Amino acid sequence: MVARKRAGKTRPIPATGDYRIIGGKWRGRRLPIADSPGLRPTTDRVRETLFNWLQWDIVDANVLDLFAGSGSLGFEASSRGAAQVTLVESENKVSKQLNDNVSLLQATGMEVVTASALSWLKTPTSSRYDIVFIDPPFRQGLATSAIALLDEHSWLVPDNQVYLETEKEYELKLPQGWQLLKEKTHGQVCFRLLTKDIK
Repeated sequence: MVARKRAGKTRPIPATGDYRIIGGKWRGRRLPIADSPGLRPTTDRVRETLFNWLQWDIVDANVLDLFAGSGSLGFEASSRGAAQVTLVESENKVSKQLNDNVSLLQATGMEVVTASALSWLKTPTSSRYDIVFIDPPFRQGLATSAIALLDEHSWLVPDNQVYLETEKEYELKLPQGWQLLKEKTHGQVCFRLLTKDIK
């Protein structure tokens, strides 16, 4: 939020922004981002790397985008052929923008859930996910809690992949039975691909 002085007064000017879908059927489309403090879409470069990692697995996948925010990961997944994408976002204004973007694209197979990601992960479910995106606000311990809840509850199919995006200095401690598949850093961000062994 920036401020402009006019006639001796300071009034806020809402920040505006958007991001570009980089692959798939909506390639090149730009989607607006809600004005919300700390909201940061995953960069094009990181998304390109992530979806190169997932390129053989994203088509027809059931995808969960926790802490969805701008929705850049979930919409990218849907654009590239995911069968179903569930976006979980706690802030009403941000959730509304996600729903507006679903309508803008006339996206089928996309669902927006307005809820705390951690609370939602504690609820009983029959849903199972092939791919989960965890990109929470940094330095709040949310990544560790989300992994723990995925581990404790039956959210994942046996052949699963979990994407984790955190601050560079985040110390990864995985529950027993989890593996680190891939890891890269870009600037102040570390991003990883994980899997939980399920028999």
